[in-house]
Amino acid sequence: MNKPKIALTIAGTDPTGGAGVTADLKSFHSCGVYGMATITSIVAQNTLGVQHIHNLETSWVKEQLDSIFSDELPQAIKTGMIATKETMELIRDYLSTHADIPYVLDPVMLAKSGDSLMDDDTKDHLQSTLLPLADVVTPNIPEAEEITGLTINDEDSMRQVGSIFINEIGSKGVVIKGGHSADLNKAKDFLFTADDVFIFENKRFDTRHTHGTGCTFSAVIAAELAKGRSIYQAVKKAKEFISLSIEYTPEIGNGRGPVNHFAYMKKEGLDDE
Repeated sequence: MNKPKIALTIAGTDPTGGAGVTADLKSFHSCGVYGMATITSIVAQNTLGVQHIHNLETSWVKEQLDSIFSDELPQAIKTGMIATKETMELIRDYLSTHADIPYVLDPVMLAKSGDSLMDDDTKDHLQSTLLPLADVVTPNIPEAEEITGLTINDEDSMRQVGSIFINEIGSKGVVIKGGHSADLNKAKDFLFTADDVFIFENKRFDTRHTHGTGCTFSAVIAAELAKGRSIYQAVKKAKEFISLSIEYTPEIGNGRGPVNHFAYMKKEGLDDE
């Protein structure tokens, strides 16, 4: 049996299983990649919102990363919720030491409920520490606006923001997700790299159950990069994956329920149930 590819997520928790490391590990599994996880924050949240956040001491995060990297290297790394500057600097050091490992950064700033997960000072620090090291950054429109200071209201402004990520911040690729756009019929995402711009369009589904979409989308990109796929191939797969996940939501919870992390497996015939 061939040794599986490994993806590592560094992120916060979600006890209801829709977002954070739980969503990442489900997504890795659905892509046929072995998942490892390092916890940065313990979050008390559900489909109704975020109730409490407990950020782990940076030394605790370091102990987890030391355990992983002293034993088995992943083929891709994904970060989600990183709430403190000290933890960002720690992760930067690991990424710099292992610069050959593809890195996907999901700039988790807001929960689907609108709850803030990062203060303004930490948001600024993200731009100077981790964003320049990312192979792919996956902000939604509000996050992209927050990072660049520009407003996205049409395709031209979308392209201007994408250019800032690539040419000024230094990220190798950025997917600006269009779920917050005014287009009610299509979900349009833009992938910017140093050489190309790609547009991915899918049908928009009329559902409130979109909890964990950002985590899931970025996790699939990381899983595909772990397999050696190109950025374009990884984003294309992630777009297909998340569309099915939203179309066939499990209808869990009394608020914004989670997406279905196993819908793609069922489509591909990898799950007999």
